[in-house]
Amino acid sequence: MFDADKPGNGCVNDFSRTLSTLVWEPLIPSSAVTIFSGGTEGVLSPHVTFIVEEKSDTGLLAAVGRTRVLDPDEIGTPEHAKQVRKTVIAMIDSLGVPRSHVELVLVKCPLLTSAKLEVIRATGKVPITTDTYDSMATSRYASAVGIEFALQGLSESELGVTISSGRKWSSKASCSSGAELEDCHILVLAKSLSSGCLRAVSSFMENAIDAPTIMYLLDKVKEDKGEVLQVFAKAEADPSGLIRGSRHTMNTDSDIHSTRHARAAVGGLLAGLVGDTQIYVSGGAEGQGPPGGGSLCIVYRYNGEV
Repeated sequence: MFDADKPGNGCVNDFSRTLSTLVWEPLIPSSAVTIFSGGTEGVLSPHVTFIVEEKSDTGLLAAVGRTRVLDPDEIGTPEHAKQVRKTVIAMIDSLGVPRSHVELVLVKCPLLTSAKLEVIRATGKVPITTDTYDSMATSRYASAVGIEFALQGLSESELGVTISSGRKWSSKASCSSGAELEDCHILVLAKSLSSGCLRAVSSFMENAIDAPTIMYLLDKVKEDKGEVLQVFAKAEADPSGLIRGSRHTMNTDSDIHSTRHARAAVGGLLAGLVGDTQIYVSGGAEGQGPPGGGSLCIVYRYNGEV
């Protein structure tokens, strides 16, 4: 599995994702999945992260998979969530561990472009939204709901109601949308049933300045005399317009989109506490942690006694 935080604006027209795909995918095995996230605002550094298979048990297990190709009119819908749920369940089953052992489910999902909207209209169907940027959010949310249903063992019957309500979220989901793919690329990272040198801890940030949660996870790493290898975090501007009761202006800035503000803010907080700017912070956390917060996972090397 190949994952990267790279330059670009992270928006619908972020061509850097497509260019990165063209450069990297010919160099990696066809069985791998790529998850490119655009936007390294603030102190965040462009970087790549490889998650590769080892013959010995490292303490962590990973599985990669893809949904079927989604029709344009399915993006952001209950059918989208259904396909993610189905694929994630199969991936967890292939690892042979309980759902409780899953620490992170990372997804790259498609979005609606102007061309896809024309295809939907030509077939007489109705898209979930006609705003291409809004489609990024609906796609991320459908993916997150699919993950939550898979991890909680929930049936498909409530997917439609859940998608329309917008209230379900998962602390283990990290979803990013882009125009460079037609299906969902998925990584599942889980704890092994046996001990090893690699470990992961996860939680969720309540808001963009939730340093206590970050420190809580870092303390767990410190207890194991561990070395942080990578951080995976989601960030978003609180849709209420408030952070701990004080007003923020990220949602009303017409010059810089709120996702870019959020990445810079959360990225700076995390980088300062972790001591590394090469961390993965993805904007747009719909359904990936509570509103205004975001999922958080730290992968580290265990240096204590097994």
